[in-house]
Amino acid sequence: MDVLVDLDGTLIDPKPGIIGSIQYALRRLGAPVPQAEELGWAIGPPLRATFPRLLDDPRATEDAVSLYRESYRNGAMFDAIVYDGVVEALDDLSGSGCRLIVATSKPHVFARPVLEHFGLAGRFSAVHGAELDGRNDSKIDLLAHVVACEGVVPSRAVMIGDREFDVVAAARNGIQAVGVTWGYGSVAELQTAGAAAICEAPSSLARTALSLLV
Repeated sequence: MDVLVDLDGTLIDPKPGIIGSIQYALRRLGAPVPQAEELGWAIGPPLRATFPRLLDDPRATEDAVSLYRESYRNGAMFDAIVYDGVVEALDDLSGSGCRLIVATSKPHVFARPVLEHFGLAGRFSAVHGAELDGRNDSKIDLLAHVVACEGVVPSRAVMIGDREFDVVAAARNGIQAVGVTWGYGSVAELQTAGAAAICEAPSSLARTALSLLV
């Protein structure tokens, strides 16, 4: 049994680092800079989908992505917290015989150091994310890559994530999804996307995921 797990908004709350890096990039480009509370929607989607919505000239997207990563790799990636109860949920899933795999839209060159920084890396058999050049930016493509690389059997797997992108990508790859509500997607968003189950607290995450794997 395989459990694919999103990172941002599912395992960790990355808001300060992500929002701060978006604001840094916009400021450096001389673009309008929204307040932090206006940018919650930007946690989850790939950067190349986010910046065109924030820039008057979408052609500046690649410059914005580079500036974002400049801020992010200079320490903002660690400006996050692990959600209470997540570690226990992961241990419960592992103890039930599940193989845990991270599947995140964040580039894997950032995802692994973040997981290591917060002491989570050792709980996962593999960490998969986007490439810096844009490959696997799409969560659909990313999950297809994970399935192929890790030998995941879709009917014996579940995806855990907090946004519609996680749920839709899972469905496109024949995998059921658990939508979690402590991140950045609403219950309505997750249900509309087709989540097989909704989980409102990490304390019930293992039970909810395992119920889809029986």
